[in-house]
Amino acid sequence: QVQLVESGGGLVQPGGSLRLSCAASGSIFSIFDMGWYRQGPGKQRELLATISNSGRTNYADSVKGRFTISRDNAKNTVYLQVNSLKPEDTAVYYCNADILTSLISRNLFWGRGTQVTVSS
Repeated sequence: QVQLVESGGGLVQPGGSLRLSCAASGSIFSIFDMGWYRQGPGKQRELLATISNSGRTNYADSVKGRFTISRDNAKNTVYLQVNSLKPEDTAVYYCNADILTSLISRNLFWGRGTQVTVSS
C-alpha cells in the first residue's frame, strides 16, 4: 500500500504565497518522477510541474517564474512553492508519483488533493 498526502493549502490573499507538500509513504522501493497538478472549478485537471529523481524539472508555461517544484528524496516528499498567487490559481492541487513498489511492480499514485483559495 502506498499513500500520497498533500498539505499546505488554504486561503490566501492575491499576491500571497504558499508552500504545498506531498509525502509518500508505504511500500516504496523507489520513486521516479513526481508532479503537481491542479483542477479549478469547472476546469479539467492540468499539469503544473514535474521533477525527476535526479532533480530535473519541467513547468507548464502558465506557472513558470511563479511556481517552484522541489523534492526531498530522503523524505519521499515533493514540494510546490507557489508565489504571486492570483484568484485564477484557486483550485484543488494534487500530487502524483511514479513509484516502484517492488522489483516487478511500478504504478502511478495520486494524492487526494489540497484546496488553495485565492481571495481578498
